[in-house]
Order: sequence, then C-alpha cells, then structure tokens
Amino acid sequence: MKQKSGWLTPPEQRAWRAFIGVHQKLPGRLARALQGCGNLSVADYVVLVALTDAPDGMRHFQDLANTVEWERSRMSHHLRRMAKRGLVTQEYCPKDGRGVHVVVTPDGRVAIETAAPHHVATVRRLVIDPLSPEELDTLTVLCERILGRLEMDPP
Repeated sequence: MKQKSGWLTPPEQRAWRAFIGVHQKLPGRLARALQGCGNLSVADYVVLVALTDAPDGMRHFQDLANTVEWERSRMSHHLRRMAKRGLVTQEYCPKDGRGVHVVVTPDGRVAIETAAPHHVATVRRLVIDPLSPEELDTLTVLCERILGRLEMDPP
C-alpha cells in the first residue's frame, strides 16, 4: 500500500533521488553537447524544434510560448537574442493587428539541421542505449503518466 502523506518510504526516496539526479545532470550534458556542435543553447534548440515542426516554419507568438511552456516575457527576451543571431524573425500577423508570427530563418534551419544529428546521438548515448527495449517502453509509460498528471495539475 502506498503512503499518501508524510515522509517518502525508502523505495520512494530512492526513486525520487534517482529521478532528481537525472533531472540535474542530463540538461547540462545536453547543453554542452549542443554548444559544442552548433553553438545553440537548449532554449534555442527547443524554439527551433517547435518552429521547424510547423509546416511553414512559423508559429504565432502565443502558440510558440504555450508549446514550449514559457511565459511571454521569457519568450520575448529569448526571441530577441535569437533574432540578433539571425536564427528567427518576427512578422506581424495579418489576421491579428497585434499578433506576431515567429519565423525560422534560413540560418536558423541550418543551425537546427547541423545540431540535430549530434543532439540525437547524445540522447541516444545517454538515455536510449543504456535501456533495453522493454525498459524504454516502461520509461515511456512512466513519463507519459507523470506528464499527464502535470497537465491536469495547474501550475
């Protein structure tokens, strides 16, 4: 029977600490790998993936912010930095006088296309390869369950 309140049991604490260890170490490793292969930050990569996943390489500002779960101010500041580096542009939305579309530039496409194979190799080496196919399936189910709870539980 699971404990509903109070301290974590030893198995719960072991699971939590392992999860936190991955959460603390993995982002830094991914960030260093991205910097080394394409001079992109993890945040740059996240934005470029969201843009290049759109068929026309364009998303409405608010849709992009919602997709990557960033607040408007963070998105605004980060897009300014990316625009200075020529990775994205912003265009006014013709249907919405106040809205803005964020568009990946040709340089942004080159950056993501250069970084993606190296990023995937890093993900494969650090996360996919150490797991058996069954363990990978289990990891997927567990992460999807946690994500589902996070989506139901407002911030």
